[in-house]
Amino acid sequence: MTMETMQIRMGQGLIQRVDKLVKTGIYTNRSDAIRDAVRRLILSELIGIIPNKENSVKQIKTLRRKLSKEKFDLEKINKLAD
Repeated sequence: MTMETMQIRMGQGLIQRVDKLVKTGIYTNRSDAIRDAVRRLILSELIGIIPNKENSVKQIKTLRRKLSKEKFDLEKINKLAD
C-alpha cells in the first residue's frame, strides 16, 4: 500500500510524549504512533454505530485491520454517524 505524506504541527509536550513511547519500544517511530492514534480516534467514533452482530472484540479487530491496510475517506466515515 502506498502511503501519502501529511505534515502536522504538535506542541513540544506532545512530541516528547510520542518520543517517549518510541524510546520505550511501544512504537518503532513517530509515524507509527501517530497512525495508531488516528486509528484509535476513528474507531472510537465508530464504536457507537457498529451493529453488534457478533463478538464485539472480533469486530473491532477486523475494523482496525481494515483501517491499517485500506485507504479510506474520512468525510465518508464521519457521515456514517449522521
